[in-house]
Amino acid sequence: MTTAIVWSNIGCTFCEQAKTLLKQKGIKYEERSLAKEWKIQDLLEAVPNAKTVPQIFIDDKYIGSYDKLVEYFNQTS
Repeated sequence: MTTAIVWSNIGCTFCEQAKTLLKQKGIKYEERSLAKEWKIQDLLEAVPNAKTVPQIFIDDKYIGSYDKLVEYFNQTS
């Protein structure tokens, strides 16, 4: 089963779009919200050059931002 991790923050439109797209593709995801239990330091350990959210991983492979997620699905469809 394909699984994903979505690093996100409250009020992030692209984060919401990424989660919606993953749901549409039938991919379960773990949300790691910087507004809740996760900290920016945690995100930077996973993605050292991250400047924005969302930051997305699918099956432990780093995908990147929402735009990169769309590209990923366009290439794999």
